Amino acid sequence: MMKIQSFIVALFALFFTGCAQEFNQVYKSTDAAYKYEYAKEAYAQGKYVRAATILETVITTMKGTDNAQESLYLLAMAQYLDKDYEGAAATFKRYYQSYPRGIYGEESNFYIGESLFKSTPEPRLDQSPTMQAIASFQDFLDLYPESKMRSLAQQRLFELQDKLVQKELYSAQLYYNLGQYFGNCVQGGNNYEACIITAQNAIKDYPYTTLREKFAILIMKSKFELAQQSVEEKKLDRFQDAEDECYGFLNEFPESKEAATAEKYIAKCKEVVKD
Repeated sequence: MMKIQSFIVALFALFFTGCAQEFNQVYKSTDAAYKYEYAKEAYAQGKYVRAATILETVITTMKGTDNAQESLYLLAMAQYLDKDYEGAAATFKRYYQSYPRGIYGEESNFYIGESLFKSTPEPRLDQSPTMQAIASFQDFLDLYPESKMRSLAQQRLFELQDKLVQKELYSAQLYYNLGQYFGNCVQGGNNYEACIITAQNAIKDYPYTTLREKFAILIMKSKFELAQQSVEEKKLDRFQDAEDECYGFLNEFPESKEAATAEKYIAKCKEVVKD
């Protein structure tokens, strides 16, 4: 049994050594046509790293030939399929800038956005890449309104916008959690006011978000807490504002799990306002 296993290991080692030698031979070759055919075959076999590596060495040589467009597009796709999304986005953009009316123009324009989409960070992080992906998909929809990829591009836009909304929710929740801590309020104001403003702006910017109720809960709770900590000259107005907010919340979300909280707040606000 041990002999059989050793034989198999030796076969694999020989196979991979042969493959490596073949790749090195192709890589060092000065025959662009030969290298291009090898890259295409590697791509077809799903060996995207090899394909991309060889294609990068022949792109300049292929410029002006019949294979110029295909070689650049294949490089971008190899990078994309190898999950090198940053490199793919740059190469797809390079293709589209070089051949805006090329045979792969529509696909390349779409995959600029798709590559950026794949590389966007989770919502808690900086969302600049998300904004770039949104802009790219919007450009695609403007340029190709009848594209067969239109519905997917629109879906991606919704997903990217949801990520921006989630980012705002994290920010609003953080302000609420900080509460009466003033160490971060270097320019005046307080965290409850910051929470209210952040949540209200998110609802205004994304009125149909599925997270609308969560923003509304934060606004309601923050207004009540803000009233609780107010100085006497502001207390009455703020409790009245908090009460109105609670009624508005119950009207919009009567089945909310926070409905009881709204009712409790209303009762407390009435005690202050009545006095």
